[in-house]
Amino acid sequence: MAKNSGPVTIKKYANRRLYNTGTSTYVTLDDLAVMVKKGEDFAVLDAKSGDDITHSVLTQIIFEQESKTGNTLLPVSFLRQLISYYGDQLQMVVPSYLEHSMSALTEQQEQMRAQLTKSMGENPMARNMQLPMQLVEDQVRRNTEMFQKAMQMFSPFTLGHSADPDKTETKPGSTKDIEDLKAELKSLQDKINSIDS
Repeated sequence: MAKNSGPVTIKKYANRRLYNTGTSTYVTLDDLAVMVKKGEDFAVLDAKSGDDITHSVLTQIIFEQESKTGNTLLPVSFLRQLISYYGDQLQMVVPSYLEHSMSALTEQQEQMRAQLTKSMGENPMARNMQLPMQLVEDQVRRNTEMFQKAMQMFSPFTLGHSADPDKTETKPGSTKDIEDLKAELKSLQDKINSIDS
């Protein structure tokens, strides 16, 4: 079956039913939402008048998605700001600004996916976001540990810096560590006092 160039036509009838002329089937708003997620282009036309009503149907899809998922994408503050722009001088600028912002977000999302795929290869498990997120969390934990170790090496109050390598290292926050810190602080205070006098 040859693919038509241009968007698929969806006709909306008076009884509110939607008809996909590309597949010759009736569809629902959920079906249209799936088409959007797949990147399929379509235009919704009023079956009687032929008017393009794509904008209002897409808005209706957003309204339904916001109502049923419980995971809203549009915070109340954003909705209030958006409503305040209607009739404002900035109304003409807002659509292009939002379109540009969403394009930038999509581009960053694609870059992140590409980096995850590159770092994990074409492993089928990589398609499951649970695994990549676990790997990211593990990497963050390892980086944090390395950072903490590096900071201990460069800190003038490094813990467990005994000259005797056979001594067992104590846990940070132990009584010995606190006593060592107190002694180090007293030594520094004595040096400061000797400079002042």
